[in-house]
Amino acid sequence: METPHLLLAEDDPNFGIVLRDYLELHDYRVTLCNDGCKGISAFRKGQYDLCILDVMMPEKDGFTLAREIKRLNQEVPLIFLTAKAMKEDMLEGFKIGADDYITKPFDSEVLLYKIKAVLNRKNGSKAAVPAPTDFNIGQYHFQPKLRLLSRQGQEQRLSPKEADLLRLLCQHLNDVMPREEALQLIWQEDTYFTARSMDVYIAKLRKYLKQDPSVEIINIHGQGYRLCVHNGIML
Repeated sequence: METPHLLLAEDDPNFGIVLRDYLELHDYRVTLCNDGCKGISAFRKGQYDLCILDVMMPEKDGFTLAREIKRLNQEVPLIFLTAKAMKEDMLEGFKIGADDYITKPFDSEVLLYKIKAVLNRKNGSKAAVPAPTDFNIGQYHFQPKLRLLSRQGQEQRLSPKEADLLRLLCQHLNDVMPREEALQLIWQEDTYFTARSMDVYIAKLRKYLKQDPSVEIINIHGQGYRLCVHNGIML
């Protein structure tokens, strides 16, 4: 099995070197960059299985770097490292597409576990989610395999998690999609952070579907979400 290649963007030189050496000791290839500009340059030149980004960096902060990385490769996993524990900052990270958000100081073994969990989710996501089927959702046509949501000639390309989540909602049409089921199938773990991440993706799907008033995603408190198509037909 090929050694996973990690991009580590961390502006603290001592901490960055220690963390790089620790990860390499546990059989990862690591490219270390000490600011966001060097980080995006390295990403353009290499192939990475996961990016670990400090939020507060000179030249280009971690959130900006993450957005640029996602524009180049929407599927690459991201883990943020930061001393900022504000809820707003955490939500911002998940809105960008973070797979996890770790506040400093942290246990290096916990980071190692989280890296393994994210890489396992990435490598096993296709097998974990049921085979794709096309759906009509009110005025929308959804092609999970292509991750394409279209309406009246306009198309929206979804991220992998957005497509997996919308497909699961379609499979539970007008019924409750249990939160636990979605978290286990798509994120492969049910934690506070993955639950908040799913809430962000639900908000994105609502935005994509808002042009058709007959379609809505309802929050069923304590249970999950329900995709409703009023007077619509699902195929």
